Amino acid sequence: MSTKPALSPDPPATEPAAGGPPPSAADVRAVRPYILSRSPLRSAGRRLASVLTLAAIDVCGVALGLYGGLTLRELWHGHTDPLWGVLWDAETEWLPFLSLITLLVFWQAGLYASRERRAGVGKVVSSLVIVALITLAFGLGTGFEFTTYGLIPTSTVLAALAIGIFRAAYETAAIELLRLTGARRRAVLVGHGPSLERLRESLGSARGGIDYEFVGAVAPSVEGVPLPLLGGLEELPAVLAGRSVDELILSEADFDEAELLEIVETAHRHAVKVRLAPTTTELLVQRGEYVPGQGVPLFELRPPVFAGTDWAVKRSFDLLVSGALMLAGLPLWLLVAAAIKLDSRGPVFYRDPRIGLGEREFGMFKFRTMVAGADRLQPALEGRNEADGALFKIRHDPRVTRVGRLLRRVSLDELPQVLNVLRGEMSLVGPRPLPLRDYALLEDWHRKRYLVLPGMTGLWQISGRSGLTFDDLVRLDFYYLDNWSIWLDISILVKTPAAVLARKGAY
Repeated sequence: MSTKPALSPDPPATEPAAGGPPPSAADVRAVRPYILSRSPLRSAGRRLASVLTLAAIDVCGVALGLYGGLTLRELWHGHTDPLWGVLWDAETEWLPFLSLITLLVFWQAGLYASRERRAGVGKVVSSLVIVALITLAFGLGTGFEFTTYGLIPTSTVLAALAIGIFRAAYETAAIELLRLTGARRRAVLVGHGPSLERLRESLGSARGGIDYEFVGAVAPSVEGVPLPLLGGLEELPAVLAGRSVDELILSEADFDEAELLEIVETAHRHAVKVRLAPTTTELLVQRGEYVPGQGVPLFELRPPVFAGTDWAVKRSFDLLVSGALMLAGLPLWLLVAAAIKLDSRGPVFYRDPRIGLGEREFGMFKFRTMVAGADRLQPALEGRNEADGALFKIRHDPRVTRVGRLLRRVSLDELPQVLNVLRGEMSLVGPRPLPLRDYALLEDWHRKRYLVLPGMTGLWQISGRSGLTFDDLVRLDFYYLDNWSIWLDISILVKTPAAVLARKGAY
């Protein structure tokens, strides 16, 4: 493997505060969730308008298909003057049910995704077949008497035709509107001369109806490069910092895995999307999402952030469960507070400085388990640290009070973190937030755990807790980010009490 220059570090945008995390305002991974983005009304409005328009098209198509099927049935039976009122009554009886099922099935099939990822007419037909089968099963299960079973396939075919025509017209109008408004993708190609020439030809001039504006290329030399040369690989940070770029398109064959990881990290720090034209790839495309292109397959390497529907579902779940925990646990809170005050002098709560989403500092609430001023005693105890890597843990920490030791043993000291969840600083489940001391010792590859809100519990707590090495714990965080679902959150929450009671690694 040839030796290639490493990327030069980014120039700091601002001087970070002493001991604090670096600024990350432009980092695509640290941006706020979709609903809280910089221009929420404009971006959410466009997306909502698109989904509502497509949903209306589909409902109209189903209505026309059903009405057409009913009309053909009447004509088949020799009613040359169809009973329009009877047809309307029959349609209104089934249309609400059919509309709901159609919207749910189409949503699951990806027919309301963004334009580039939206499935085509073939998926419309297969989804309508599923709707027809569900309708038939529902009718038979409820004892509905079908006068003819030919109505269902006829209506399905007519609905597919209507929806296909309506969607094609919508896509054509949307593309023309984009072109009239001058919408463009500003892209930079990265690779070597021959590969970039093939990639440029394969990409064509547009994708998904939006024209490309190729800003230039990043390559080791100008030889064979079909675009203006912006610099070599080591100059990529300066290229992205000095230009408005929407996408970075890589020829995967020209780089080894380490270089690819570094390029992706640089692009994400500059809020630039990365798309990969792969040959064979394993590590990076584990999070890749296929994007249909013209003549060449592209994969968008999406950072594992919670956005859009995922963020709304997770946040709603957090608010509902944490609110219930707050109300149900109030008597226990009062009991713990009284025990803490009776055992030692000092406040009931302790606000521990931690690093959270986007590597920003926040105060994590806990019941106080140590003597007052315990943080000032920590430097003298560094030599007794029993944890690996960036963690600080002592099995028999002399600063812990008697009540505090009991609270830690059953993790009751963590309960006040529901306040952080309600404030939007934490989630019920996620990577555990680290103290400032531990954060300062992290390696660069560890920092991807800050792409999401930290959690009250997580895979750390149910997989060995303090008994694992720090690198193992970070790998558990990465697994959680890549495989998140609301069911995974529920599973972790259900398993957490058993892990706490088993006292595995809790000290």
